[in-house]
Amino acid sequence: MSEREAMEFDVVVVGGGPAGLAAAIRAKQLDPEISVCLVEKGGEIGAHILSGAVIETRALDELIPDWREKGAPLDTPATEDRMLYLTETRSIKVPMLDTVMPHMANHGNYIVSLGNVCRWLGVQAEALGVEIYPGFAAAELLEEDGRIVGVATGDMGVTREGESGPNFAAGMELRAPYTLFAEGCRGSLSKQVMARFDLRRGVDPQTYGLGIKELWEIPASQHQPGLVQHTFGWPLDRATYGGSWMYHFGENLVSYGFVVGLDYANTWLSPFDEMQRLKTHKAIARHLQGGKRLSYGARALSEGGLQSVPKLTFPGGALLGDAAGFLNVPKIKGTHAAMKSGMLAAEAVVDALQGGRPAEPASFTRRVRQSWLWSELRDVRNVRPAFAKYGLYGGALYSGIDAMILRGRAPWTFRNRHADHEILHDRSHSEPIAYPKPDGKLTFDKLSSVFLSNTNHEEDQPVHLRLRDKERWLAVNWEQYRSPESRYCPAGVYEAVGIDGLDGTPPRLQINAQNCVHCKTCDIKDPTQNIDWAAPEGGGGPNYPGGM
Repeated sequence: MSEREAMEFDVVVVGGGPAGLAAAIRAKQLDPEISVCLVEKGGEIGAHILSGAVIETRALDELIPDWREKGAPLDTPATEDRMLYLTETRSIKVPMLDTVMPHMANHGNYIVSLGNVCRWLGVQAEALGVEIYPGFAAAELLEEDGRIVGVATGDMGVTREGESGPNFAAGMELRAPYTLFAEGCRGSLSKQVMARFDLRRGVDPQTYGLGIKELWEIPASQHQPGLVQHTFGWPLDRATYGGSWMYHFGENLVSYGFVVGLDYANTWLSPFDEMQRLKTHKAIARHLQGGKRLSYGARALSEGGLQSVPKLTFPGGALLGDAAGFLNVPKIKGTHAAMKSGMLAAEAVVDALQGGRPAEPASFTRRVRQSWLWSELRDVRNVRPAFAKYGLYGGALYSGIDAMILRGRAPWTFRNRHADHEILHDRSHSEPIAYPKPDGKLTFDKLSSVFLSNTNHEEDQPVHLRLRDKERWLAVNWEQYRSPESRYCPAGVYEAVGIDGLDGTPPRLQINAQNCVHCKTCDIKDPTQNIDWAAPEGGGGPNYPGGM
């Protein structure tokens, strides 16, 4: 392998989502003379940004007060909120939503393509002098004397066998006194940093959700620009957390999605198939019938809340955005929280650069705790754990009491007791689920869905989904759980083959890594934590279009 070249900066930001871009912009606003580099594994800024989102502009107002004049792509104001409780055949509208579920109120918010918002933020960052390198995956931590001193991008042109191919190009070392990790939920380097510096000591296990989304174009007669609809209840059972969203925005576009809490217990549950069969409910189908599905994607979400936020700083850097768990689960919003955390991290880093460059940008933690971000997460800290503690009905009841009476000021805090992978029941203690076959019009299979994500990986490269112990799959995943990864993966990456036994050999796991949409669910839910998700060659993965 060739020796790597190195580049020196004052700040390196890993990840080109809302948190990383906000951090880069804020750093240059505070000190135009410092050098800031942002590296993004997607082929362009926004390529891996999945959500058609509802954005609260609080952080954007602070970061770029004249965002309207600068043409930020926030074009569809939220005009109507609708929350429905679903049974298999009925939908019941939740009354007095602003009172019962004030977190869900969206007055003043905008329905956007988050990918386009990030592309716009990227333009603002570059105008300030931020150096942005899309298509390069940060693959390795650089450490010297117990301190992170930057990252190295992955080598390009490495063959599946790990050898240098004819187009080999060594990765680049991006060095800086401070590195900010804004990789999003379950980022591979963020995971290593937390383990290396024991950042999760003394906090609750993180709990996650899997969000699966489709973008539809529907007939103009059915389009209701500004409509924000959420559902809970069917098709999930009362012990499983989750629900759907539907946002009408843009030119006859609808963002439809479904979130399942990854603390579900039934090994036979398939989040993808739950999302598909929900579309057969008339409360969803009436919006989509006659429309065309344009795109598809999935990503994991950090749902643990304040109880699960790790130590934010370490020698040489900090964690921000969803990498640290800054998601307001009851609001179903994380963009404003991610951006605010990025801004506060930048303030702490610039303060450290100007103040002798101590090992840690330690003021970041204080700044977060003194901000509206901390207050917001503190006030909703018990909502998500209440559903795990009391189930659907008890959790919904507690949430209403917490919002209307306690107003987030309860003298107790519910804990996240278990990691999601510890909760899965084996096949003998799980009720099988029969899912309907897709009709190809309203409901679809995984492979046709992955095709719409524009996912592509160079085939002749090392598999980026790695089993720590290959023998464990047969004894544990197959024999005990009947290959749960083949169901919780929304992209058909994992496939149990040879299960009929006709060739006289035991079943084996086939990994179709080229299908991976980078949701990270396998890294989270595998029952023995036997799967490690690593960054593939830069530029690989999904390529979500501007409408996403």
